[in-house]
Amino acid sequence: MITSRTIDTPLSRSLASPRPDAVAAFRLARTWFMAGRRVDMRELAASLGVSRATLHRWVGGRDQLLAEILWAETASALDNVSFTGRGAAGIADAIGAFVRTVNASDAFRSFLRREPERALRLLTTKASVVQSRTIGKLADLLSTEASAGRLATPLPVADLAYLLVRIGESFIYTDVITGEEPDASKAHAAVTALLS
Repeated sequence: MITSRTIDTPLSRSLASPRPDAVAAFRLARTWFMAGRRVDMRELAASLGVSRATLHRWVGGRDQLLAEILWAETASALDNVSFTGRGAAGIADAIGAFVRTVNASDAFRSFLRREPERALRLLTTKASVVQSRTIGKLADLLSTEASAGRLATPLPVADLAYLLVRIGESFIYTDVITGEEPDASKAHAAVTALLS
């Protein structure tokens, strides 16, 4: 009787167990972040079985990695915001819903409490990609509404997008900035007032 036998070689073992890469590093770090765990580069490198130098080549520094994780979560929240209105009302609904979604995120809130200065720097300044990409996404939405004749913009679209993002930020990070509770309804009201 002939039986099939698999021959095990170093190459076959490597092919069966793919090597980690930048995407694997990002995914693991994002999983940790979403679980409320601090993303530590030394631990991440060890978990992936690579050196810290290799990890740094793949993802940059810790701030760059955190910024990409924060952007992935922000983009997901923006993409999943549902709003039924159009024009100014729709924009206010979208921003209010986005702020509500972010404020309800345990992982995000945990990061803000654990590392408030880093969080604010990565989320609200040009130190990372999060704010500029958020402004870009909102500018696209504003342009769509303006082009369709559903929104009269009181400022150039890029400036208005920046201002609306800052309004949203004001009601997401309120607890860190002023000690008051974050409130999505205030973001909605402020955007409504600005666009009316």
